[in-house]
Amino acid sequence: MTKYDQLQEYLKHNQSTWLVTGVAGFIGSNLLEKLLILNQKVIGLDNFDTGYQHNIDQSISDANETAGKNLSNNFKFIDGDIRVLDDCRNACKGVDYVLHQAALGSVPRSIENPINTNRANIDGFLNMLVASKDEEVRRFVYAASSSTYGDHPDLPKVEDKIGNPLSPYAVTKVVNELYADVFAKTYNFNSIGLRYFNVFGKKQNPNGAYAAVIPKWVTAILNSDEVYINGDGETSRDFCYIDNALQMNLLAATTLNDKAMNQVYNVALNDRTSLNKLYQMIEERLIKRKQNLKKKEPIYRDFRPGDVRHSQANINKAQTLLGYQPKYTISEGMDETMDWFVRSSSK
Repeated sequence: MTKYDQLQEYLKHNQSTWLVTGVAGFIGSNLLEKLLILNQKVIGLDNFDTGYQHNIDQSISDANETAGKNLSNNFKFIDGDIRVLDDCRNACKGVDYVLHQAALGSVPRSIENPINTNRANIDGFLNMLVASKDEEVRRFVYAASSSTYGDHPDLPKVEDKIGNPLSPYAVTKVVNELYADVFAKTYNFNSIGLRYFNVFGKKQNPNGAYAAVIPKWVTAILNSDEVYINGDGETSRDFCYIDNALQMNLLAATTLNDKAMNQVYNVALNDRTSLNKLYQMIEERLIKRKQNLKKKEPIYRDFRPGDVRHSQANINKAQTLLGYQPKYTISEGMDETMDWFVRSSSK
């Protein structure tokens, strides 16, 4: 049994209260589903700025189906905003663990409107940190980002070697880590940051100008629309299936290892996939699942400002200190994700 398997068994029989901020978003709604299945009580905070009610509804429905019983009484939703300190204080009351996922993601969005990104990602983060500290929650786990590595050339990325940020979004994520570190030293408040590397999976939004590449391409292929690749397609990323990210959140929140506290961890596979290879993987799987689809060449366009060329994570630290063992390779995660998108498109 892995450490994560043991933890899941423990949680099923030991109920705590978890606050998930950004609960209507991609990662937040998947955390909600997972925690409900594990018999946990969940408070969800969201203002629906980038999240959706249907993500919450789907998570509760899927959790009920998996568990074979109605778990909706274990969930309480707060329509609130992390930029409002009172909303954060209200949400943190009686909470054991905070999983802070709420943020304005996307490098291009931050370039277009750095002030909004700063308000959500720095002001909002600080509000959540203060509220969590004042309510004496057991652990504060927050969504950090691989964008923190900026222009540092080394691959794979190791947590203690970062470069200069390349976008306003990256700046906000660096500041989050600095605040968390200062709160540990000044107030003895424990937090753990998770540097997500291109997380993908079910319930990821395919719409809008700032949609992530995988859901955007999947939807385009299913609709027989054009697929656009920024640059020459050899840009590479360490794509990480959502279930691996859920594992890291739960391990980080519950670890009793003192050496694991007040650290940041890469959440990834230590793998690298080019955009050209990614397109091929998506197209092959969708054609296999939908017979009417035909192969189609993508259209290449200019590189995107603020993007790093290559990204890959060293995950030794998470494996050593938290017992992280990613369950899904990109190929396995892609199979699960394509199944979900095809099912969703036919509803």
